[in-house]
Amino acid sequence: MGKQMTEMLKGTLEGIVLAILATRPAYGYEITTRLRDQGFADIAEGTVYALLVRIEQRGLVDVEKVPSEKGPPRKVYSLNSTGTQELAEFWRTWSFLAERIEQLHQEGN
Repeated sequence: MGKQMTEMLKGTLEGIVLAILATRPAYGYEITTRLRDQGFADIAEGTVYALLVRIEQRGLVDVEKVPSEKGPPRKVYSLNSTGTQELAEFWRTWSFLAERIEQLHQEGN
């Protein structure tokens, strides 16, 4: 992944993870797998886990500890009403930026 992609992803990864959680609850490794399935192959698990800690601290998700077949219980994250509001704001901001960037792109061609 190039430097520009990495920098852009830093600013949007929280919204992307919230969007994943909007579809169904998930635990950290499952979220990382879904990101990789979406083409974000270079995202490190540590990046996702650090982000999950931040969104939990900000009260955007509810967390349930679920027994695991191997090792300690898994933390399953689900989007709560505050997280849903944050995701809606992310999509509004994304739409605004995407439209403006596309305008600039079209003007430059």
